[in-house]
Amino acid sequence: MPKTIISCAITGSIHTPSMSPYLPWRPEDIAAQAIGAAEAGATILHLHARDPQNGHPSGDPEHFRAFLPMIAQGCDAVINLTTGGSAIMTLDDRLRAALTFEPEMCSLNMGSMNFALYPMADKPREWLFDWELPFLQGSDDLVFKNTPRDIAGILSRMGQERRARFEFECYDISHLYMLRHFVDRGLVQRPIFVQFVFGVLGGMGADPDTLDHMIALKDKLLGEDTLFSVLAAGRHQVPMALRGARRGGHVRVGLEDNLYRTKGELAESNAEQVRTIRGLLEEMGHEIATPAEARAMLGLKGADRTAI
Repeated sequence: MPKTIISCAITGSIHTPSMSPYLPWRPEDIAAQAIGAAEAGATILHLHARDPQNGHPSGDPEHFRAFLPMIAQGCDAVINLTTGGSAIMTLDDRLRAALTFEPEMCSLNMGSMNFALYPMADKPREWLFDWELPFLQGSDDLVFKNTPRDIAGILSRMGQERRARFEFECYDISHLYMLRHFVDRGLVQRPIFVQFVFGVLGGMGADPDTLDHMIALKDKLLGEDTLFSVLAAGRHQVPMALRGARRGGHVRVGLEDNLYRTKGELAESNAEQVRTIRGLLEEMGHEIATPAEARAMLGLKGADRTAI
């Protein structure tokens, strides 16, 4: 059985800080939780930044610089920087950190979509920052822009020029067809690593049958040798990841995607989620890939060829 990659999304722009006191947003907390997740078995660390003054999602390279060197010195996990950032950022802002630090991996969203987070605003809570509630409420009119021109630009600037490999984030069936389009144009090289994303309103629901269809479509369009991983938001995180693993896939967990350990009980760290999924995978007979093994599987250039 091939070894399984565990990706961990440490923080992000989907959830807001006051939804959980355990979601890291200060640079020292992002670094500590990332290193802890790597020590727990995370092979890849997917990273966003926050403004340490107000917790707002940030594309400022200086905000990334406040934690990236600490992570690189503290563990050997593969650093995977977002190019998605936040749906309210411009593409230039979303790319600033990746262009500056030239990581081994980047995420790349494979199509524009509605990105509807407003149901999260319905439950009463105390907000830590004044931007949080209006941002969530306004997401009923939010489009996450990723046009073919945007995608081609990222593939050229990050892939061809800086030799980064990609986590191709596919939120819908159409995104697989878009990925095949860029393979046909010669802008995507193998090995290909597809991340199926479930549970965001505006994208695919967390339906096991839809996952099975996406795997079959991935095989048809991109070949059975194309690597895939599964992430699902909220309570669907673990069952969908395990279903994907049973089908030969890899997994992603982390507080960016799910704040809870069980219903009503918050997870206290990213490392806790990594330990949980690792234990379940090992019970199923899976061996967890080391960072060195993941680098070989994904054709990465190596940590020594980044600017971190």
